[in-house]
Amino acid sequence: MNDMKYNLLYVIVNKGLASRILHFSRENGVIGGTILKGRGTVNDKLLKTLSLDDIKKEIIIMVMTQSLAITIMQLMTKKFKFDKPNKGIVYSIDVQGICGSRSCQLDNAEHEGSKVGMYQSIMIIVDKGKAEDVVEIAAKAGSKGATIINGRGSGIHETSRVFAMDIEPEKEIVLIISKSSDTKDIVQCIKENFNIDKPGNGVIFIQDVSEAYGLFE
Repeated sequence: MNDMKYNLLYVIVNKGLASRILHFSRENGVIGGTILKGRGTVNDKLLKTLSLDDIKKEIIIMVMTQSLAITIMQLMTKKFKFDKPNKGIVYSIDVQGICGSRSCQLDNAEHEGSKVGMYQSIMIIVDKGKAEDVVEIAAKAGSKGATIINGRGSGIHETSRVFAMDIEPEKEIVLIISKSSDTKDIVQCIKENFNIDKPGNGVIFIQDVSEAYGLFE
């Protein structure tokens, strides 16, 4: 049995920087990654928190050992100045926190009695056209901002794959980084407003953020 721990590394930057980020990561030991297109959606009051505005975004997702993730985050923050506002965000998530598609259960029992980090990642997959509504509902429940990812394949019969799960062309993904204390309210509000518990209405993933740079209150 392999006891080595792995992390998923997320990097959110302005359009045009993803290739440079991925090249830099490969030079420092990362095997590869996936680049997704997205857009930031926050108002002026919330801008300082996630440093995301209405310009186009690129999201890089990479998997690596936990020790390498810590090193890469530090090197990347220094290289691309993620410790400054509006430069980008990089954060890591334990791989075992990932659930899959229809079998996903929103059960946080595993966290009881254990220490939960300051931030959590909430990923919501819904039908195309609903992402903006999800962001609006989440904001009412305490979300400080979000990134919308279009789940499109390069061909009409293709699908995008995120975490080995097919994302059909008519789907949208909403990615929210929330304070752990706000996660329950945000998720509950989305579930109630979009009937997520009913099959076919969407999927929600909740993951602990191991470490994060570039988040500003």
